[in-house]
Amino acid sequence: MAPALLLVPAALASFVLAFGTGVEFVRFTSLRPLLGGIPESGGPDVRQGWLVALQDRNILISLAWDLGLLLLFVGQHSLMATETVKAWTSQYFGVLHRSLYVACTALALQAARISSPFLPQLVMRYWEPIPRGPVLWEARTEPWATWVPLLCFVLHVISWLLIFSILLVFDYAELMGLKQVYYHVLGLGEPLALKSPRALRLFSHLRHPVCVELLTVLWVVPTLGTDRLLLALLLTLYLGLAHGLDQQDLCYLQAQLQRKLHMLSRPQDGE
Repeated sequence: MAPALLLVPAALASFVLAFGTGVEFVRFTSLRPLLGGIPESGGPDVRQGWLVALQDRNILISLAWDLGLLLLFVGQHSLMATETVKAWTSQYFGVLHRSLYVACTALALQAARISSPFLPQLVMRYWEPIPRGPVLWEARTEPWATWVPLLCFVLHVISWLLIFSILLVFDYAELMGLKQVYYHVLGLGEPLALKSPRALRLFSHLRHPVCVELLTVLWVVPTLGTDRLLLALLLTLYLGLAHGLDQQDLCYLQAQLQRKLHMLSRPQDGE
């Protein structure tokens, strides 16, 4: 195991990379389709129908490229979460195994979108928009052209606020790999070892605690173009397959929520 002085910078570098990627992911999934930038679909005069689009070689190539990028991310995210790979990374990287997972996930996401400004050597656009492709829906006429984007923007803001709040509740430092290094440096052991069996059981079933909010971000857009439809469909399928909550998990979540609400409602000392 590397000295503590080397562990901390490595964990911090992984955190910075993941944080920068998260900011860019918000821009890619929300700000660009809502506020402009690269159009997800062309104007009505150049847009093709579904049957014509499926015979257009350029559109099929772009779809295949985007699908490959998404499969790269899904494959990395799933493979590194298996027990075999986790045991291997824990053996060779020790307390940095979570930081390694977070860094690799960030790099895989970089391949599926504009890379982070923290890695200028990777600044290039990999995701292929399909401006001439068909759309599943589009708010183009008034009053929908005004109110639908506004409603989508409000729902996206609420969803991202909920996502950030849930990540904090689920111990953001531990999710990013910082807490593991901090505990190791202080000699406190592995953070997961201090959690209850019910909590560990929940974590094994709940790979993504922000499923509903991410689905809202993916699907609630004014214009659902071809490449956005591919992105939403594949990630929806992946998020659905990654969940396996049962009644015991739901009871545990309900008990924890009631406990936290009770703690917040108690009067503070001196009041």
